[in-house]
Amino acid sequence: MSHVVAEVRGSAGLITLNRPRALNALSLDMIRELTAALLAWRDDPRVERVAVRGMGKEGPFGAFCAGGDIRFFHQAVLAGDPRLEDFFTEEYTLNHLIHVYPKPYVVFLDGIVMGGGMGISAHGGDYSLRIATERTKMAMPETNIGLFPDVGGGWFLARCPGRLGEYLALTGNPITGQDALAAGLADLLVSSAELPTLWERIADGEGFAALRERTRQQATGTSALAAQRADIDHFFALPTVSAIVHALEADASGWAQQTAAALRQRSPLMLHVTLEHARRARHMKLADDLRMERDMVRHCFQLRPGAASETFEGIRALAIDKDHAPRWNPARIEEVAPEMVQAFFASPWPAHAHPLRDLR
Repeated sequence: MSHVVAEVRGSAGLITLNRPRALNALSLDMIRELTAALLAWRDDPRVERVAVRGMGKEGPFGAFCAGGDIRFFHQAVLAGDPRLEDFFTEEYTLNHLIHVYPKPYVVFLDGIVMGGGMGISAHGGDYSLRIATERTKMAMPETNIGLFPDVGGGWFLARCPGRLGEYLALTGNPITGQDALAAGLADLLVSSAELPTLWERIADGEGFAALRERTRQQATGTSALAAQRADIDHFFALPTVSAIVHALEADASGWAQQTAAALRQRSPLMLHVTLEHARRARHMKLADDLRMERDMVRHCFQLRPGAASETFEGIRALAIDKDHAPRWNPARIEEVAPEMVQAFFASPWPAHAHPLRDLR
């Protein structure tokens, strides 16, 4: 059975991610099927818009996409599987295709939306529509597995208001649908009870137009993330990870103490890499950011190959052995040297041979 169900209904191309037991985590085959559907529909006059949803364990909706298949990453490292390289090249190419897609692209962000799920939902063009619900749980939690917010994460997080992007990138903390609106990562908040009807109406041009109109009438609402904005902007504008953590630890508030404690649990090396990434990406186009991320993710698995990789160790602790006790190297934020960070930003390819050289 395919893990991606693609069909044309009315004037819409409809895609359902259909791997509910894995919370629709993306495999290489799924990335290829998504790409094939979008390419086929790009020039198909029958298809005027595309919509994407996830299948939950009890039926449509309830979970969008938990990210890339990190168990595959772990197995691929152990086996020396070259498809690991293909995975990231093709995933980032898909992210860019969504960004430049010439037709409206609608995503139903119900339930878990993390990592690679953000990559297939955050990049739509001017006519995209990102629909969150009261069940949305959104995050870029990569620093918790010794990785960095990839899939264009540097680009879309850097465009959040103030310093919300740095905060979300470094902590990996999950946010609600209301928070996603406040962060500019969703366009509309609806009740999950409405989703089946809205999905059916997407096939109809008038239904899509009505949804677009609702975004213009969207009430601001209350967001815990927005309420913390002043503190986030203050601390996460500081120049280094060490400065951010030390300032948080010197602050007596419960929020500052909790945030510092969360950062102390993440990979110290990848916190530094992530902050550098976010600051660089703020001034880049998406294609350039994805090329940089492709360099970085190659280094995540190759600077220290095999089980010595920080990413391999993070995945082991979270998803394989599940001991939640990663042995980070270096072990402390203060022990990360600048040259360790800069090594991630040196491209292993000359420009003419870069796997994403054709992105524009």
